Amino acid sequence: MNKHIAFLILGCLLAGGCHPRAQQPPQPRELPGAVPESLEIPEYTDDEDVVVHLGYTASYNHRTLVSDWVAWELTADEADGRLEQQRNFSRDPEVRFPKASREDYSGTGWDKGHMAPHADMKWSHKAMAESDYFTNICPQNRKMNAGAWNKIEQLCRRMARRYGSVYIVTGPIFKEHRYGTIGDAAVMVPDRFFKALAVRVDGKFHTVAFLVENNAQDKSPRHYALTVDEVEALISRNLFPQVPEAAESTFEWKIWER
Repeated sequence: MNKHIAFLILGCLLAGGCHPRAQQPPQPRELPGAVPESLEIPEYTDDEDVVVHLGYTASYNHRTLVSDWVAWELTADEADGRLEQQRNFSRDPEVRFPKASREDYSGTGWDKGHMAPHADMKWSHKAMAESDYFTNICPQNRKMNAGAWNKIEQLCRRMARRYGSVYIVTGPIFKEHRYGTIGDAAVMVPDRFFKALAVRVDGKFHTVAFLVENNAQDKSPRHYALTVDEVEALISRNLFPQVPEAAESTFEWKIWER
């Protein structure tokens, strides 16, 4: 089944038909198949507000007002999308209140940082528009967003072209809460961000993760690389439940940059 059609069908099922998503919370599920189309979906619980959009899936946290995780599969064709980028940040109609808005970010000095990059969605006008929902946005340091984070995003697109597709899960980490909140709604500013990648090469899974502080960071992706297991320990969540544990305990950098 086409991935995007599958996502739309899944979104309808999770939403309970025409009823609001809040009335039909997502249920834990096992994802079937050796390489399931939803391999990028991490484990989640039935009290999470999970929303499925055309280009990504996210779990929105109504306490922090950012998503705990955003996940998507990026294919080679999608990485080469050529549609013109247009920005229109807005609230996500598919998640319940409370939720962040444009006004919460205005004048704060923090970037509206995409978790699933806008540039990954240039294969569809709808996917690009949905990537500008605040479900997919976190307050990010401007230099980090344009520096280290952008370099990791570019690496992801190279991996999609090299291997045909890459599975990605990303999100914020709150530990010290050293940056406080922004806006009247009190959107929490993350201390750092993680991004975990999985690919399958010659029938074998490979993974790597990145951990970037939410301050002026501009080093190469290799500087921020660590194992998926290490990130999972930080956030207490299994990011790739369909990937063998052995593939998450180490990484071979030659797979990711050669």
